[in-house]
This record gives sequence, structure tokens and C-alpha cells, in this order.
Amino acid sequence: MSILYKAFTLLALSLLVLSAQAQDQGVEGLREQSRAFAAVARQVSPSVALIQTESVSDIAPQTPYSSPFSSPFGDDFFERFFGQPLPQQPFPGTPQQVPPQQRRSVGQGSGFVFLVEDGLLSDKAYILTNSHVVENADKIRVTFSDGREFDAEVTGTDPQSDVAVIEVESSDLPTLTLGDSSRLMVGEWVVAIGNPFGLSHSLTVGVVSALGRTSLGISDYEDFIQTDAAINPGNSGGPLVNLDGEVIGINSAIFSRSGGYMGVGFAIPSNLAKSIAEQLIETGEVTRGYLGINIQELTPVLAESFGLEQTQGILVAQVSPNSPAEQAGLQQGDIIVAFQDNPVSDVGAFRNQVSLTAPGSRAVLGIIRDGARREINITIGTLSEGQQRPQDTIGSSEQLGLSVQTLTPQLAQQFNLDVAQGVVVTQVLPGSAAANAGIQSGSIIVEVDRSPVDTAESFDRAVEASSSDNQVLLLIRTSAGQRYVVLSW
Repeated sequence: MSILYKAFTLLALSLLVLSAQAQDQGVEGLREQSRAFAAVARQVSPSVALIQTESVSDIAPQTPYSSPFSSPFGDDFFERFFGQPLPQQPFPGTPQQVPPQQRRSVGQGSGFVFLVEDGLLSDKAYILTNSHVVENADKIRVTFSDGREFDAEVTGTDPQSDVAVIEVESSDLPTLTLGDSSRLMVGEWVVAIGNPFGLSHSLTVGVVSALGRTSLGISDYEDFIQTDAAINPGNSGGPLVNLDGEVIGINSAIFSRSGGYMGVGFAIPSNLAKSIAEQLIETGEVTRGYLGINIQELTPVLAESFGLEQTQGILVAQVSPNSPAEQAGLQQGDIIVAFQDNPVSDVGAFRNQVSLTAPGSRAVLGIIRDGARREINITIGTLSEGQQRPQDTIGSSEQLGLSVQTLTPQLAQQFNLDVAQGVVVTQVLPGSAAANAGIQSGSIIVEVDRSPVDTAESFDRAVEASSSDNQVLLLIRTSAGQRYVVLSW
């Protein structure tokens, strides 16, 4: 018994020692992680700036009518009851001139000095931020953690991507390196540094929640990094960095019902920001590639109608006349499955790829037409102001929970429809008002509130006109016939 007792005692002591060692190792691991975050803060914070803006706008001159103290019976009536002449007021209904007034607005955000390889002037430092932070600013002031303050000027802004570059006269500000955001992985630790609510140089920590978020409606060109690192008002324009201190994103937006942090933030990938910033520094503006097509997601219903077993790719809904796409032979109804040998499966990502391709360069599109794979060589054009961007002909309604497209003869043939006018439902969100009413992809909306609709744009306008009533009457046509549907939200 004594031998067994000693054995159990030794075993118990060994387990206690191992447990203590494991606990010490766990605590030391946490200390190492904490030291890593502290090192990032020391490395990055000196390059982060608090951006304060001031703008002055004219208030439209007003022409109010007479004051509430003027008498509809004239001056004598006023003087008889109040014992003094009526102040200088115009007769009721006569407008009086009011001097123009101005409104002074202030705002704030974040930014960071970044390493510029080309176009750097010896006496300039360039700061990356969001376009919406400095938009319409008459005065920009930046403050760094060491107390230095500078007046800044706008180098260039790109509202479509929400990227801006501003510059200050300084040659000794520490810079941050823009990392390769394409190597970022979901679950990777990231650190956000900025000035939320004006609280200078605040640091928050989280992980990458998702990559390639598009179609959020935040900007025209989206490819957002989603993170749970706390981002609040005032963080906009600040850096999102990895544990090596490299900037892999620009904090840009939050999803919130209260205006504050709710666990979902979005950052512009550094690769996209770098491409835009370099153009802004070189020329002050951004030049984007252009194909001249309108595209939409390839839903399972659409894929089936085109005889496809998979939904990888995007559908060409329209080809603009005399566009690079038309000249290259691209056709409505083609399925784009590759761009420069890279698979294509997302409308937003494809739009970004094309826009960042230099105009005049050659590209190869992999497409499926009539069930057969082929390649098309195309010369990228230049997107000019006023030209449609992809998806402009795809109507949608958040209230109804559906997306539509203008009905074309080819789509009518694909869906085996005998109607020539209306809009075809291309997507229905589960649990939406449209889904609850039994509307399915492939249905044709002929009328909205008793008025015919024949384009995606006219559908959007008609739904918007009914939004004040939170109810709309649709005339739906399917293979079973036509029926009226009332949707409420």
C-alpha cells in the first residue's frame, strides 16, 4: 500500500507541477501578445494624425413675410392698442430682403502619413484619409501625437472609392508602409488606430471578420475588409494595421443602428487605396478602366435558364453601343467567368478589377456563350464622367426585398416568356415582403401602382413614389398568368 500511496502522491505532484507550468506558459503567451500590441502602438501612433476640418457655406437668402407682431389692420390699429408706432415692417404678404448668411461647419476624422515611393517632394509629407473626411473643407488642420500641428491642403480626392490624399509641409514625419492586403486572411489579428469622438490616438484590437465585402452601398467601388476591431465616428481615415505594423486598410465605415460601435466595421484594402493614392499624387485625379457593359449576379435561377449547372460568373445584361466591349464582340447574355485568367464570381470585385486596369491595355475575358467556353481579347477604354458604371440597369428595392432587370428579348427567350414589356425579377431576399408574397425569380412585374414599367429605372422611380405610403400594388405575370400583389413594409 505504501508503494501505491507514494506512486499516487508523485503522480498528483507531477500533475500540479505540469498545471502550474501550463498556467505560467498561458500567462506568458498573453504577455507576449500584449507586448505585440504595445509594439504596434509605439510604431504606428506617431504617424497617425487627428484631422480637423472647417467649412463655410452660404445659407440661401430668405424672404420671410411680415413679423407676427404686424397688424392686418395697419399702423394706426397697432399704435392705438400698444401706444407706439409700428416698427418698420412690410405690409403682410410683402417679402422683405434678408442679408445673406453663412453657416460654419466643423468636422474631424483620422489619417496617417504613408511611405510614397514616386512623386514625393522633399518638403512634403502625404497623408491618406477618407474622401468624406475632407470633402468640401475650406480649412484642414492635422495634429500628431507629439503635439505638432500643420495646415494641410488637398492633393486629390476620389469620392467613388472614398479615398483622399492631403499634404503638409514637413520632411521629417514618420511614415507607415502600405502592406499587401491580398495576403490578408480571415481570423488574422488587426489593430485600428484613430481618433474616435475626438479621443486622440485610440487603439482597438480585433480580427479580420470577412474579406471582399461588396454591394454595401457605402461607395461606388467597394472591396471592404470587415473587422470587429472597434471603429467609431472619428476613426474614419485611420489605419488598420497587422501585427507587423503594416497598413492593410483604411478604416472607412461602420454598421450601426445607434451611430456607435456594434461589432462590424469596414476598411478599404491597402492595395486599392495605394492604386488610387498614387494617381491622386501624380495627377490629382483618378482614371478608371471601362468596358461598356452592365452586369449582374448569376443567380441559380438565371444559371438554370442559361443551361448552366453552376453559378460561377457574372451575366452581361447590356452592351453599350460603340463601347470597347461591343468592338471586342462581347454580347448580351454572355457569362463572364474569368478576367486575365482570374476567376470571376462577384460583380463588385469584377468592377474593381476593370476600373483599376490601365486604359489602353489589353485584357482577356473568359466567357461562356451558348454553353461553350471561349476567350475574348479586349482593349480597356477610359471611364469618363457620365458613363454608366456596371449594375446601373439593375433595379432593386430594399423595402420590397427584390432586384429586377429590364426585360430584353433575349431574357424573354431564356425565361420562355411571351411578354415584351416589363421588368424581370432576378433576386428575392428570403424573409422579405416580396418573398412572403410568393414572388419568385423569373417573375415579370408589368405594373407598379397601376402604371406600366418597362425599365429597371422606371421601376425604381415608381417604388420610390410609393414609399411614403409603405405600400405598393404590383401586377405580376408568371407562367400561370397574371395577378395583383400588394406589398407592405
